[in-house]
Amino acid sequence: MTGQTIGIVGGGIVGLAVGRELSRRYENTRVVVFEKEDRLGVHQTGHNSGVVHAGLYYKPGSLKAELCTRGRSMLREYCAERGLPYDECGKLVVAVDRSELDRFDALEATARRNGVPGLRRVEGSGITEIEPHAAGLAALHSPETAITDYAAVARAYGEDIEKAGGRVLLSTAVTGVRRRVGGIDLETAGGVHPVDRLVVCAGLQADRVSRLGDGVDGPRVVPFRGEYMSVAPPKRDLVRGMIYPVPDPRYPFLGVHFTRRVSGELEVGPNAVLALDREGYHRRDMAPADLRSMATWPGFWRMARTHWRTGAAEMWGSLSIKAYMRSASRYVPSIGAEEVRRAGAGVRAQAVERDGALVDDFRIGHEDGITTVRNAPSPAATSSLAIAEHVVDRMAVD
Repeated sequence: MTGQTIGIVGGGIVGLAVGRELSRRYENTRVVVFEKEDRLGVHQTGHNSGVVHAGLYYKPGSLKAELCTRGRSMLREYCAERGLPYDECGKLVVAVDRSELDRFDALEATARRNGVPGLRRVEGSGITEIEPHAAGLAALHSPETAITDYAAVARAYGEDIEKAGGRVLLSTAVTGVRRRVGGIDLETAGGVHPVDRLVVCAGLQADRVSRLGDGVDGPRVVPFRGEYMSVAPPKRDLVRGMIYPVPDPRYPFLGVHFTRRVSGELEVGPNAVLALDREGYHRRDMAPADLRSMATWPGFWRMARTHWRTGAAEMWGSLSIKAYMRSASRYVPSIGAEEVRRAGAGVRAQAVERDGALVDDFRIGHEDGITTVRNAPSPAATSSLAIAEHVVDRMAVD
């Protein structure tokens, strides 16, 4: 790829990590990042909880498990080099009643197979030694689960690209992809940009932009809004690190949890509510194009028929702070609805297959000079540098 121009569509943390890796590995390769917003990391990168995952949840042997493990250590080193915040405040995953213990045991087995560093099972008083105000029967303690500022990390990746001679084009949406002999033309409002290869890391728009390049329809993105509550002082000091529930294995979401921010704030969330706008962060936001995309996708209706009860419960929690906190307060009884206020929200790009299956693992494809990242949910930010290595390795043999 030496001497080539490679276009990256998407200025989120994954696209920028890929651009950075290409710039590092191939000194004479010109990287051009196309970002439709006026700044980097606007959507998923800038609206997540900032957690650096240690690999507890992911199916052993999956890309998520492999790349999260490597990506975490690479990110820790990168943050140290660049003076970016990185706080190993640790995480407890807590089982609060006996009905959860089978899932809890399965989670522990998965975490141990994934080699989660320092993992320890604690019970009874062991829980309160780590988190004095937490409650539960048993917990998994992951001491190296950390927090960072992913928007700052993404900006640093962008700086690395530009220092290596690449370009980051803001306010430049790619509206068309045309193959030609020997390369690819990217259409934007400002004109046509010729590139030799293309990498699509478009996040919430990943299915649409990928389809421009390869013509493949599916899986489609179904957006889920994740809403947060902020814990008011002095109650925000009751949690030292992170406290999570035992997740439901039917879903790729981890459940409402308590998370510290590098700013010192304590947040509760996120939930997972069906969104009517891929880039809408409020309940009333609605985008006709996004509604059409869902309504015309058979997988959406099959998913809805299967999971409507869970969806209804999530919606009720979105409307009522008391309902939202009813579950969270089981883990920290001292923090209830009176101690929180509504904070921000993010939108997760959940890929859904035609048969209604929720895509769980990373989905990365390569074909004839075009690489598409169609599904990169959490822990994609944690894994960003390792995802970049994986993508560039595959591009080298494509």
